[in-house]
Amino acid sequence: MITLYHCVGARSFRALWALEELGLPYELRLTAFPPRVRESGYLDVNPLGTTPTLFDGDTMMSESAAIGEYLARRYGPSDLTVGPEEPGFGAYLNFLHMGEATLTFPQTIHLRYAVFEPEERRLPQAAADYVQWFLSRLKAAAKLLDDTGYVAAGRFTMADISVAYALKLGESLGFSDKFPKAFTDHLERMKARAGYQRALIAESHGEPVL
Repeated sequence: MITLYHCVGARSFRALWALEELGLPYELRLTAFPPRVRESGYLDVNPLGTTPTLFDGDTMMSESAAIGEYLARRYGPSDLTVGPEEPGFGAYLNFLHMGEATLTFPQTIHLRYAVFEPEERRLPQAAADYVQWFLSRLKAAAKLLDDTGYVAAGRFTMADISVAYALKLGESLGFSDKFPKAFTDHLERMKARAGYQRALIAESHGEPVL
């Protein structure tokens, strides 16, 4: 049985959404954020203390974008991943990693220095700068999109999940009015998917952990 440790609203939503899209059975364990601080014993589960943590037998994974790729490969074949023989393979890998490394990362720095740090350690200018970093990269990334409505290979893939989570986070932080239209449309299309809706329902009914 696959087990996913998940914080509501966190990167682990990518893994939860991927599980729902693939229709795989899993056990969902909800944790408070950040789990390394707020969940006793979590470092025994994941020494990094990060979210998500996914167990599949003896396999443990903690990188949200990689988890989707792993699940699609491990339990495929699935058209939610893109093979090296396909024309969209490079774009798929690029957007799969861009969703985390380029689009989510600057938002987490903003969150740290605008929200999570104690008042005396907050850095408003740095927080604002990282918002602009995110938005400028998003604007540039929009130039890489075609008119299919997806980020790669002309179909819905794990790369769409990776990017859409970054957009979801930006929307929750109040940045969506500055999104390029292509990404505004992409997020709405992703939110309309049955798998996305099932993931929202699943996290609202998950069992507390530890």
